[in-house]
Amino acid sequence: MPTYEYLCEDCGPFTDFRPMSESDLPCACPQCRESAPRAYLTAPYMSGLSAARRNAFATNERSAHAPQTTAGTGKSHPSNCGCCSGKSRLTYRHKDGSKSFPSSRPWMISH
Repeated sequence: MPTYEYLCEDCGPFTDFRPMSESDLPCACPQCRESAPRAYLTAPYMSGLSAARRNAFATNERSAHAPQTTAGTGKSHPSNCGCCSGKSRLTYRHKDGSKSFPSSRPWMISH
């Protein structure tokens, strides 16, 4: 439940937890029990994201319509991929274009 600030003419400012539907209604002062109107005494607290998360979200938004691909490179994976860069010692390429890793990862067929 949100906290709202109220200003009693006799006792001064106080806060109270109230439902949002009752946010504009006056509240009874806890000391003198007189009706006090809502007051805006402090700036509202806005929860924000860390710079790293904000940058990650911005990057995702920019690339949502056109994600980076390796099209035009002649490869189906990025240049640092072990299976396409020729760096893999245990990759067997078959005539149909499939690849296998017989000794290092027997559960992996291809990607």
